[in-house]
Amino acid sequence: MMRDAPDSQRTLDRLNVRIGGAGHRTMVFAHGYGCDQNMWRLVAPAFESQFRTVLFDYIGAGGSDISAYDADKYGSLEGYADDVIDLAGALGITDGVFVGHSVSAMIGLIVARRAPHLFSTLVLVGPSPCYIDCGDYVGGFSREQIDELLEFLDSNHLGWSQAMAPVIMGNSDRPELGDELTASFCRTDPDIAKRFARVTFLTDSRAELGAVDARVLVLQCREDVIAPPCVGDFVQRAIPGSSLVTLDATGHCPNLSAPEATIAAIQAFV
Repeated sequence: MMRDAPDSQRTLDRLNVRIGGAGHRTMVFAHGYGCDQNMWRLVAPAFESQFRTVLFDYIGAGGSDISAYDADKYGSLEGYADDVIDLAGALGITDGVFVGHSVSAMIGLIVARRAPHLFSTLVLVGPSPCYIDCGDYVGGFSREQIDELLEFLDSNHLGWSQAMAPVIMGNSDRPELGDELTASFCRTDPDIAKRFARVTFLTDSRAELGAVDARVLVLQCREDVIAPPCVGDFVQRAIPGSSLVTLDATGHCPNLSAPEATIAAIQAFV
């Protein structure tokens, strides 16, 4: 049931929610670290004839209400999951589709466990439950590499953005994509970005994997330095009944670098 109008509107304003489409089911697009809802602009319109589409910004990103940031609440992914649950409640979502990019994939799994009635379908784009190598698990980075990355971000947010965005985006033959991600990183509130980076890169969400009520699609790029293919394989194996599609795409942001392939894979699943 939709919440009272004043509470609902405050939630929608706080998260800078934008609604489109005209379908009976709702598809929510959740952005990754350092991004905002604009990163879905090439994908979301393709679903407006079938779904009510919902775009939003996490606190600290895009047009969100930065004054709503609380360091304790957002000191874990649970705080971000709270916002997704609040958003779904404000819009009366049930049996929805949640499309989560990067860290939002893990946030979506938290939501699926806590409020399984909200989303019956999850699309996890470039998910990584743990970025740090641990025992037999390969996350793609050593703890020392992650610490160096976070120290660089702490000391020079702008320099980190300019250096890391092209690496994360990949597609060196299309520098405009890296430029766009750099600009997105630079638009994010720097203090919140530093804290969210620690939550993103130091959280081990492997315990969130396992059986969920929702149908799950894992979308993986064939080359991705942030979430390499072995991680996508791990996520798919760890979620019983889930499906894995490897896109013929490079980099960590196929919603920008390969929108047609991303759209086709999601459409085939939903």
